[in-house]
Amino acid sequence: MSKLTVFVGLDYHQDSVQVCVLDRKGKVLVNASRGNDWQSIAEAPPEGASVFAAIEACCGAADLAEELITKAGWSVDLAHPGYVARIKQSPDKTDFTDARLLADLERVGYLPKVWLAPENIRELRRLVRYRSQLVQERRNVKLRVRALLRDHRVKPPEEINPWTKAWLLWVQTCDQLGDTTRWILKQHLARLEVLKADIRAVEKHLQAQTQEDVVVKKLLEQEGVGLITAVTLRAEIGRFDRFRTGKQLARFCSVTPRNASSGQRQADAGLIRAGNPELRRVLIETAHRLKWRSDWWSEFAERLKDRGKAPCVITAAIANRWIRGLYYEMKTVAA
Repeated sequence: MSKLTVFVGLDYHQDSVQVCVLDRKGKVLVNASRGNDWQSIAEAPPEGASVFAAIEACCGAADLAEELITKAGWSVDLAHPGYVARIKQSPDKTDFTDARLLADLERVGYLPKVWLAPENIRELRRLVRYRSQLVQERRNVKLRVRALLRDHRVKPPEEINPWTKAWLLWVQTCDQLGDTTRWILKQHLARLEVLKADIRAVEKHLQAQTQEDVVVKKLLEQEGVGLITAVTLRAEIGRFDRFRTGKQLARFCSVTPRNASSGQRQADAGLIRAGNPELRRVLIETAHRLKWRSDWWSEFAERLKDRGKAPCVITAAIANRWIRGLYYEMKTVAA
């Protein structure tokens, strides 16, 4: 007698999960709300059934999926929420129909899947994104300091580079500011020192966490790649061999042009917007470094410049070519 196979759709919420169970023919066996814990969810399918489940990628979904895989023995796929929304044929949205749609897509093999990163990669992502948040906060504080100076129509000395020790000393001793503004500036500068220390602590933690990672070690051997670029690539990409080609990886990194051709018109419409913005940021920064430090990439940039390409287009082209070439070096590295 063959083992019963069922397909489960999980509509995830913080406090509950809508669970829809379908058999091979698409008949609904269960469609009910369960508690947000793997034991309650695992009780929904018939006992002893072989379970193939789908859950939309969202905050907390990966941890639940891993628990169902390791503890309940299910096969669980993460679904791309954007593509799932496009597949829906009805403008109405309910947990009941969302869970059933996921189960049905898993049943017929049309589920738009995304990669389920292992726990160590998810932890690294949290750390990398935490550093990115601190850097963004530091940038915002610097912008507030500049805004206060502009508000008082105070221009820094041209011979002093911004944010150097001499520049900060000038800000603290500037006599063109009021007492209240000076106090606010003091708070901002103190916050900058705290953020500077926090960022340094995160970077030390990143270095300690990845010092035995073979992928990070290989990335650090690449020209123009430092610790932050290496750990960001490792955290956001995870495994290079999960992509079929370098072009597919470049599209994931959002550094490929979007085709906007129609009929006899062949055109591009800038870089694709559906991609990982953090990866695009570090790749564009890497492209800038390569353009100035590498003879080969400098010559490549000059050839594009001679063809009339804009500087931003040249930088994006370097990032695109570089990550596509990197793919073939990294796909054989054991992750």
